Amino acid sequence: MPDMAQHVGTQKLGAERFDSARARRMVHDLPLGRDPQSVRRRVEALEQLLERAFTVPGINRKVGLDAIAGLVPVAGDLVSGLLGLYLVWEARNLGMSKWQLARMLGHVGFDTALGAVPLAGDLLDFVYRSNTRNLRMIRKHLDKHHPATRVIDA
Repeated sequence: MPDMAQHVGTQKLGAERFDSARARRMVHDLPLGRDPQSVRRRVEALEQLLERAFTVPGINRKVGLDAIAGLVPVAGDLVSGLLGLYLVWEARNLGMSKWQLARMLGHVGFDTALGAVPLAGDLLDFVYRSNTRNLRMIRKHLDKHHPATRVIDA
């Protein structure tokens, strides 16, 4: 008989399981340091949470909290915009150029502004992934200026 403690905090969401204990472990495993490797791990985890956390059953499309929070009028878009600004803040701490930071702010601003449009903004969240674009810019900067943080994708 399986241990009931293993099933506490587990919910069925669509085709995937969301395990709250696993999510807590993932948060506790994130490094708190200011070194480039720690920053890379944090921004990658946040991007995954915001853009690719769950799979929509039937269409097998990955969505994240950005698209889900966008369904809540005004407050959801505001919260996802603030989380997107965290990526920009981490990029600033890495020493990225003002031009790159301005582009990243533009991505977040565009996503937040269009997300505020009822229905059309919610559909746009499935297509336009500002956090993924910003992560790509951060990775490029880290690969160039901090090559020791580079991770080989499988």
